[in-house]
Amino acid sequence: MPFPDLIQPELGAYQSQVPMPSDFTSFWEGTLSEARSVGGAVSIVPVATTLRLVEAFDVSFPGFGGHPVRGWLVLPAQRSGKLPLVVQYVGYGGGRGFPHEQLHWAASGFANFRMDTRGQGSGWSTGATPDPVGTTPSIPGMMTKGILDRNDYYYRRVFTDAVRAIDALVAQDFVDAQRIAVCGGSQGGGIALAAAGLDPRIKAVMPDVPFLCDYRRSMQKAGRDPYLEIVRFLAQHRDKREQVFETLNYFDGVNFARRASAPALFSVALMDDVCPPSSVYGAFNAYAGADKRMEEYEYNNHEGGQAFQDRAQMLWLTERFM
Repeated sequence: MPFPDLIQPELGAYQSQVPMPSDFTSFWEGTLSEARSVGGAVSIVPVATTLRLVEAFDVSFPGFGGHPVRGWLVLPAQRSGKLPLVVQYVGYGGGRGFPHEQLHWAASGFANFRMDTRGQGSGWSTGATPDPVGTTPSIPGMMTKGILDRNDYYYRRVFTDAVRAIDALVAQDFVDAQRIAVCGGSQGGGIALAAAGLDPRIKAVMPDVPFLCDYRRSMQKAGRDPYLEIVRFLAQHRDKREQVFETLNYFDGVNFARRASAPALFSVALMDDVCPPSSVYGAFNAYAGADKRMEEYEYNNHEGGQAFQDRAQMLWLTERFM
């Protein structure tokens, strides 16, 4: 397979041209304030498993609009004092799955929360959180739901959920509020970037092959969905091009990266035809924090580093939090 995008050294030098809306900050401050004003109860219920060295809990918290969002919380069974928290967001089409699927963070001494993504969870892993909000005309998938209006766009709800998950957990007596990290792969990496750009309580961010970055370039370079969902939408709605990109500027990982300052560990796969490598470097080079590192997987597609990157994350975060 040929490299689908730029290669080094041009790749590392790439600078995204995504415009920053003048009211980006006020839009997101208003969105989060509105969500918090709705309130709602947080539920943390123990679940029975065969696991003995960790404890698992079924969590529900109020997300955007007060809508209940689910997730799995996994804690070391033997613990004392407050724990560093790793909030994990999920890739496109997936859900929170089962609590036994992600154990390496709890086994390393962290509290780990894996958040469902509303309306997803049937593509490759199960979910339990519906998205009760309707949409204007769109094509199958999530990328064009409400895309003609920033207030109605699907990822406004998802990114708000991501911050509200931290709201729900930071006050728990087992969480150290000074040691909060976010991570995720693909869509989860894009959500993690958004959370880091919106919430200064986050002290570390680990986006793997992040999706939802540099939309315009990604739509030109990607060889597979999900970015091509927007391409197909615009192929029919030929007169909506500028309206669509005006909306997307409020949800672009490049703009969230410009606002984020926490230490960051990115990863990129140079043969990735889902999330073009230049879009990942666009976010990385825009990232405002001085402490940032990129792990490259030269001969991998969208699977990225997988267990290699898990190990890199565990070492990197342990140096900072443990």
